[in-house]
Amino acid sequence: MGNEVDAADQNEAAGPRVVLLVEDSALVRIPAAHYLRHMGYSVIEAGNADEAVYLIESGLFVDIVFSDIQMNGSMDGNGLASYLAKERPGLPLILTSGTAPAPMEKAEPATRRFLRKPYDMAVIERLIRDLIDEFPR
Repeated sequence: MGNEVDAADQNEAAGPRVVLLVEDSALVRIPAAHYLRHMGYSVIEAGNADEAVYLIESGLFVDIVFSDIQMNGSMDGNGLASYLAKERPGLPLILTSGTAPAPMEKAEPATRRFLRKPYDMAVIERLIRDLIDEFPR
C-alpha cells in the first residue's frame, strides 16, 4: 500500500551502518577503517577484544563486528566471538587471521564468517553489506 515502508528504507533512515573494527595492528586497522569510512560506514576502532567488550558493554550500538583472531589482551577473536554469542546473539561477526585456523564450531551461527588474511577490502565490504542486509537492525 501507499504508506508501507520497506526495511531497507527504514535502515537507511536510521543512518550509516556501524562497524566495530577490532584489530591490534594499526598498520592493518587504520587503512581498513579508512576504506570502510570511504564506503559510507561509521567505523569504531578497537585495538583488542578487551576494548571491544568495553565499548559494547558501555552501550555502543553496532551493526557488525569485524575482528582479527590473534590479538593481545585477555581474550582473542575467538573469545570475543564467544562473548558476542552470549551477550549479543544475532550480531553479525567476521573473523579474520593470517595464521590462526578457521574457527571450527559444530553449530556455527549463520551470522558468522571467516576470511583468511591478506584479504581484499572490496570483498570485506561486500561481506559486511551482505551480512547487514541479511541480519538488519
